[in-house]
Amino acid sequence: MIIPSIDLMNGRAVQLRRGRELVLDGGDPFARLEEFSVAGEVAVVDLDAALGQGSNAAIIREMVRRAPCRVGGGIRTVDAARDWLDAGAARVVIGTAASRDFLSELPRERLVTAVDASNGAVVVEGWRTTTGRDPIDRIAELAPYSAAFLLTQVDVEGLMQGFDLRLVEDAAKAAYAGNARLTAAGGITTPDDIRGLDELGVDAQVGMALYSAHLPLGEAIAAPLRNPPAPGLWPTVVVDESGLVLGLVWSTSESVAAAVRERAGIYWSRSRNELWRKGATSGATQQLLRIDLDCDRDALRFTVRQEGTGFCHTGARSCFGSDFSLATLERTIQSRVESPVRGSGTSALLEDRALLTAKLIEEAGELADATDGPGAESEAADLIYFALTAVVSRGGSLAGVTSELERRAGRVRRRTMAAKEPA
Repeated sequence: MIIPSIDLMNGRAVQLRRGRELVLDGGDPFARLEEFSVAGEVAVVDLDAALGQGSNAAIIREMVRRAPCRVGGGIRTVDAARDWLDAGAARVVIGTAASRDFLSELPRERLVTAVDASNGAVVVEGWRTTTGRDPIDRIAELAPYSAAFLLTQVDVEGLMQGFDLRLVEDAAKAAYAGNARLTAAGGITTPDDIRGLDELGVDAQVGMALYSAHLPLGEAIAAPLRNPPAPGLWPTVVVDESGLVLGLVWSTSESVAAAVRERAGIYWSRSRNELWRKGATSGATQQLLRIDLDCDRDALRFTVRQEGTGFCHTGARSCFGSDFSLATLERTIQSRVESPVRGSGTSALLEDRALLTAKLIEEAGELADATDGPGAESEAADLIYFALTAVVSRGGSLAGVTSELERRAGRVRRRTMAAKEPA
């Protein structure tokens, strides 16, 4: 699969040639993140920190809140790595500092060890110093301590002229021997490159080809698809932000490319044998948030933000029935924000912040005092309703709460639980 890359220098997304020459200003890193995150995890590299000439930490801290990011560049202490994991990085990328002792201090499944190679040897310290070591030996040595490796062919990076496939194959074998996965970077420019790497079990980290529009992101995402149950057609499960299944449709490489390009729910109509833009006539459109391929690369999942009445042609939100969820409650509360209803308790709470505050405190106390399971469930239901009303009234969302909980679950330092002193 593809892992888009955002390299940061002086607060801008940039691309370097051979790790040294600035050849492209990619603009606002947040705009790039919005563009690339549809593919899933995004690599974010602080070039200034890697080169010892500054830091883009403040920008990256906001980026990891907005999308899943693997963060690298200048992480040379265990505490710095832990700080990034606690801040919400999906993974940290360790380069120069990587050693058995260093990596052993961190959770293996959250580690990517960077092995930068130039002219057949590992280079460190911002690609400026050669170690003379064979990159394959480096991977074999550290594979027991890192769940993944990033092999960057620095001498071809940014040239758009291909890469050394044999080196990648040898690196993949060394990584897999230690039960680790490999990501390749440098010189990857076509869907065929990504497809071939994926068949080796190797991910493709790509920057220059995406920035220059040489490689459309949608084609890159669809490249690994194989074994279609019908010629050129892949089953596609459509889910909303809460994970509720909305329906099952079909995609082609063409429809995936169009969906990514327009960031919309676009599929393939088998009956009309043409692109189908969901909601084009009904108004029940979809904003595309993310595409995932399944482990066998023969099915897709589209995560969307559903507008209008719902996904199903019957007007229901889901083709599989109207199951209640917290997302259902959230939509009800949001509807009261947009159109207050006289006599509605939710509307009264939205109009009176003091009342909502009082109910939050009241219900939290009642939950704390509950003495049995049914009582706790009832009081928790009350508290969740009032808490979600507070979130929505302040412009937040259930998806945002879920993302925050996910980030907290990824912390490697645990908070000490202690009650605050009364104000």
